Amino acid sequence: MNTASHNQTGTTAHGPWNKGKLIGQKPPLKLQQVWAIRIRLQLADRTRDLALFNLAIDSKLRSCDLVRIRVADVAHAGGVLTRATVMQRKTGLPVRFELTEQTREAVQAWMTTKGLGKGDYLFPSRVGKSRHISTRHYARIVDSWVTLIGLDHHEYGTHSLRRTKATLIYRRTKNLRAVQLLLGHTKLESTIRYLGIEVDDALELAEHTDI
Repeated sequence: MNTASHNQTGTTAHGPWNKGKLIGQKPPLKLQQVWAIRIRLQLADRTRDLALFNLAIDSKLRSCDLVRIRVADVAHAGGVLTRATVMQRKTGLPVRFELTEQTREAVQAWMTTKGLGKGDYLFPSRVGKSRHISTRHYARIVDSWVTLIGLDHHEYGTHSLRRTKATLIYRRTKNLRAVQLLLGHTKLESTIRYLGIEVDDALELAEHTDI
């Protein structure tokens, strides 16, 4: 019998697979944490990271969609759009998102610095044969961002950024349908689980939400 195989308790000869790992949904960033990261990136003149961070917050996209954004998706005739549409790889459906002024400025600065054209990926890879940064590389970048402001990078991840603005919108409006559309979820139940809403609160909201 292979000593590395799983036993009935779900462990291996080397110990539980999740030993030392935090399992579960990653929390969204708080508003003050968003600004703390943003300011650190500005002060460090990290043009690409500032554009990537701001766009991640505004777009609420999954990492697989975010890293594949092309210049043409967010800019036209040399100017960054106020709203953009991206086709989701997971669902095959389009999702729209807004680009705030600070995001537009950051993206424009990055495009100018890098000399990107409309057919280019917005965040091209610096190594290897990949034409854009990988989701793994993006995850490492997110780790560096949260570490900048003293957070434990094990507790946060790429979904923390995806959930940040959606969670803030929900807390301010209690409008689940709006958040569902912004996240590109096909089912309201997915949005409820994703936001981690209390069950009773979710049921009450669902009863008053027509879809």
